[in-house]
Amino acid sequence: MPPGPETTADDTSAPVGEAAPDAPRPPRPSRTVRLGRLARREAPRTGLAVLAGLALALSFPPYDLWPLSVVAVAALALLTRGRTFRQGAWTGFAFGLPFFFVLLRWLRVVGYDAVAGLSVIEALFLAVLGAGLALVSRLPGWPLWGGCLWVAEELARDRLPFGGFPWGRLAFANTASPFTPLAALGGAPLVTFAVALAGGLLAFAPAALAGARVSAAREAGTDAPEAPGTSGPAGRGPGVVRAALPGVEALALAAAVVLAGYAVPVPTKADDTVDVALVQGNVQNPGMDFLGRPMMILDNHVEATLALAKDIKEGRARKPDLVIWPENSSDLDPFRYGQAYARIEEAVKAVGVPVLVGALVDHAGKSGYVDNNGIVWDPRTGPGASYTKQHPVPFGEYVPFRDQLSKVITRLQRVQRDFYPGDHTGVLQIGPARLGDVICFEVAYDEIVRDTVKAGARALVVQTNNATYGRTGQPEQQLAMSRLRAVEHGRAVVTVATSGISAVVAPDGEVLRRSEEFTRDVIEARIPLRDGTTVADRVGAGPEWALAMVGLLSCAAASLIGRRARRDEPKKKGQQ
Repeated sequence: MPPGPETTADDTSAPVGEAAPDAPRPPRPSRTVRLGRLARREAPRTGLAVLAGLALALSFPPYDLWPLSVVAVAALALLTRGRTFRQGAWTGFAFGLPFFFVLLRWLRVVGYDAVAGLSVIEALFLAVLGAGLALVSRLPGWPLWGGCLWVAEELARDRLPFGGFPWGRLAFANTASPFTPLAALGGAPLVTFAVALAGGLLAFAPAALAGARVSAAREAGTDAPEAPGTSGPAGRGPGVVRAALPGVEALALAAAVVLAGYAVPVPTKADDTVDVALVQGNVQNPGMDFLGRPMMILDNHVEATLALAKDIKEGRARKPDLVIWPENSSDLDPFRYGQAYARIEEAVKAVGVPVLVGALVDHAGKSGYVDNNGIVWDPRTGPGASYTKQHPVPFGEYVPFRDQLSKVITRLQRVQRDFYPGDHTGVLQIGPARLGDVICFEVAYDEIVRDTVKAGARALVVQTNNATYGRTGQPEQQLAMSRLRAVEHGRAVVTVATSGISAVVAPDGEVLRRSEEFTRDVIEARIPLRDGTTVADRVGAGPEWALAMVGLLSCAAASLIGRRARRDEPKKKGQQ
């Protein structure tokens, strides 16, 4: 076919508006210029992500603004919607860093470098979450897949590295909210999923409305929606109303998810009861040097117990069935120091009932290691059964790679001996009650508490020492975890702290009694003992792994669909 009038066989000129092939290309902007342009382009979105992260921090104790957890999740979903993998990762990191920095400010007693370092590590998990949210936002039903990804992120963060750090789970911001009863069905992971799903549905509504207006504008042959008040496609026409219905339905479904917990029965009926006394002896020096001189903390708890014994003898107090002391209530190993042993014996015999004593004890099988123990001390037979903390805190109770890191971070030398992990659950017979002992941060770990209940604990005891982090918000955050565990397992939970907060939590999560921080106090209460188990106990970690796998598979599906679309795009252009 002969060439047409506009194109000849010898014509090598470039199409109109394009540079000739041999024309000099404009110089490529420098890396600094490109980064500057990128920063300016991403600044508004990054700023909104920071604000959303701060809002999420305010949903946790001591602020307790739980609705902000749903709002923050919705904000992150919108900010990552339709973004690339890298953009989503950056948005997630910008969201996570301020969130964890505010949430973990109680670590400032160690140093703000510890706050910043741990916040960066934890924010990296949210960076991966942000990337995943960006991927699945292209799939139908993306709020559901986003909720599953939140569970997957928490599953990984609860276990990695060095056994994980569960602080900041969405469930722990919702220990006194409409979501809380869901813990009785699927534990903390189900609460997290419900919060994330509600947030995703909340985000879907404005996204659907915006999409409806754009579609209506295209159908009308315009580039933008018509002005408000018109009856055109982008105004209040029936087409827009129909297109906006999915957003309205998403809001209704979000409200249903929020309120679903009210339909979940929380088992609280007692099979038996037991009278307990919780002794909070107090410390003299809050912060890193709370121990003071040797025997000081032990003497405080002995004197408080002797005062209780006197009140019982004189009829001012009812004799309990057992007494509970907190973690580290004996600051010296009673089996090594006779003075400490004698003081504990004095207090236990005076009150006349078994006492659960928290003590640091030299490990019997490995020299140089120490056990963080809860010891049942009987007034007649002395020390008996004990529980050793299974999950020591890395860099607080033991130092990974000690020889290498302690040379670089000299502060780690303050952890003079590593704690040795226990190898069994904390079910102990203390007087007439079979209780499950959980020590300090262990209350944050699902499997430790669940295994203790399944091993036969009829109520839970959390022995803790929060003196280092007093008046920082950390004790309130830990008490919130006790409230969630009570509902999750249908068990009363008593938290006993050296300096507060000591508390009694009913099986429905209600705080019945609590102490003030940095005061000497004795809390007396009658708590229910239960033998029945919840659905969460019976299904274990199954829902968590199932939801996490669905989230990961949704990412894989989104990636494959996106790759196929990019591969087919040149073919479509060729056909056009």
